Amino acid sequence: MIISAQKQLEEILRLINNDPVFLIGCSECATMCKTGGEEEILIMKKILEQKEITVTGYVILDPACNLQKSKIQFKNVKENLNKAKKLVVFSCGNGVQTVSEIFENLEVISGTNTLFLGEIKHANEFEKNCIMCGECIQEIFNGFCPVSRCPKHMLNGPCGGSRDGKCEVSSNLDCIWNTIYLSYKKKGQLNKFKQILAPKDWSKSLEFKRVI
Repeated sequence: MIISAQKQLEEILRLINNDPVFLIGCSECATMCKTGGEEEILIMKKILEQKEITVTGYVILDPACNLQKSKIQFKNVKENLNKAKKLVVFSCGNGVQTVSEIFENLEVISGTNTLFLGEIKHANEFEKNCIMCGECIQEIFNGFCPVSRCPKHMLNGPCGGSRDGKCEVSSNLDCIWNTIYLSYKKKGQLNKFKQILAPKDWSKSLEFKRVI
């Protein structure tokens, strides 16, 4: 799922600049992250109204990144949308851009910062496992990805700073190469460390549009 965090209230207020707004949330990732579900949208609505900012209405898109479904949902709240000058979207960056494609004459504001594609570890705890680089190579590493889970994107073993299974960049992070090593060892595949990989082709991360 796409992990996001709400922007600071001061920044949102600055972007709104006292104009009438319509709030938009997302039923999927932003709801799970508690950044743009109905609960968060209603809290934001109350906060803005207490600051005498007009909130003309809100909608929770299902999901925000689905262009055609969003168009249908917006038709049901057209009257309230027409009263707004700005749309504040609490979803991932893709959802914000989807809304922008639909509304050419309204200013679209992102109420969140999109962080990464991650895994839900526990309630309100997420782990960055994928950076959507365009080239999946997990099969080489028993299902793990050093490109996304190593801050240095190391492809041929750990750096010299890893200690006791922890990352040099942050002691709160497990060294993914230690995880890969233990996986190789458990499966009797330590010989895989002899394979030297070529530098990653980052041009594959530049594929902006694909039609299937």
